[in-house]
Amino acid sequence: MTEYSLQALGGGITAASGYTAAGVAAGIKYIGKKDVALVFSQAPAAAAGVYTTNRVQAAPLRLTRSHIAAGHPVRAIVINSGNANACTGPQGERDALAMARRVAEKLGIKPESVLVASTGVIGQPMPMDKVLAGIDAAAAALSREGGTDAAEAIMTTDTELKQCALAVTTPQGSFVLGGMAKGSGMIHPNMATMLCFLTTDAAVPAAFLQQCLRQAVDATFNQISVDGDTSTNDMVVLLANGASGVPIEPGSPQADAFQAALQQVCTELAKKIARDGEGATHLIQALVKGAPTLADARRAAKAIISSNLFKAAVFGRDANWGRIICALGYSGADFDPQRVDIYLGDVQVAADGCGLPFDEERAAQVLAREQVDVIVDFKQGEYSALAWGCDLTYEYVKINGSYRT
Repeated sequence: MTEYSLQALGGGITAASGYTAAGVAAGIKYIGKKDVALVFSQAPAAAAGVYTTNRVQAAPLRLTRSHIAAGHPVRAIVINSGNANACTGPQGERDALAMARRVAEKLGIKPESVLVASTGVIGQPMPMDKVLAGIDAAAAALSREGGTDAAEAIMTTDTELKQCALAVTTPQGSFVLGGMAKGSGMIHPNMATMLCFLTTDAAVPAAFLQQCLRQAVDATFNQISVDGDTSTNDMVVLLANGASGVPIEPGSPQADAFQAALQQVCTELAKKIARDGEGATHLIQALVKGAPTLADARRAAKAIISSNLFKAAVFGRDANWGRIICALGYSGADFDPQRVDIYLGDVQVAADGCGLPFDEERAAQVLAREQVDVIVDFKQGEYSALAWGCDLTYEYVKINGSYRT
């Protein structure tokens, strides 16, 4: 068994060696709000990406996917908030490419080495004069300390920064993995209005990097939901520039350490997104265990945290476990309803598919906690999965009733 240790660090996207970043205010939607972020790798980096499953995909996402698919070493990522550059036709394609070209011009690199991401309102033309001026300002402000500014610049309706970093120590050497994310609404499994950018100074071949990222995303970002909507701009991108000198090869002793660190960073960022759901007051964590397959466990856990009825019950502190078993029933998971046990925190509310007498006041206390834990035991196998969501509140409707204004 490989020995390694993971240690939490401050910061996020620039915690790993060889990365700088900046976040500036360009006035894209609001005056004074940071809305253009730039991340720069001092050395060419291998890149991996996972993207939205929505058939409607924004121009910057298509450009980024093409650059990564072509195998171009990546040097920079540019992100704007306030405008999604989605459903903007040929002009949107030109605008996304113009962003990459402007970054390349300012940093002395090739346009195909630049990844582009946007988030915000769909269907509106990009204010390119402001965007390009923001890129110029961000390029001039790049620093190792700029990671927090970059994390702030990618926020839309987010109420808090989302960043995380880990130092990984192995017998073969040490490396760092960190990242930043945004997301608060339009969040649903198979990606959402969420963006996540990850960096490491480990040296990882691109093909293996893609494999590791897909595995981590399936267990984390594809297990969260806020409102059931999947957006047009979602992506998770991972860069590996090798600055630490620690190689990560398939089957190597340090590969397990890298995967564990990547999954932990993604888990923390996924939970921050779910907890910061628009108007949310509670994080809901669903654990399904005893499932016959991993796919069954994941489907069931996602169904629980995606149920608007159960999310509303959590907001109202109503221990209505019937909404949980109902969600399990339409999840597509394979299980025997007559063997299911259900818990709210440490309060068992159902056994073998039937309700139990339980202390309603104690259950309400569980639902009052900042994190509400739901545990389901199928008692039919050895597989388990987690999923994360949030409660559904009056504030969610208020926020989305005036999103454009």
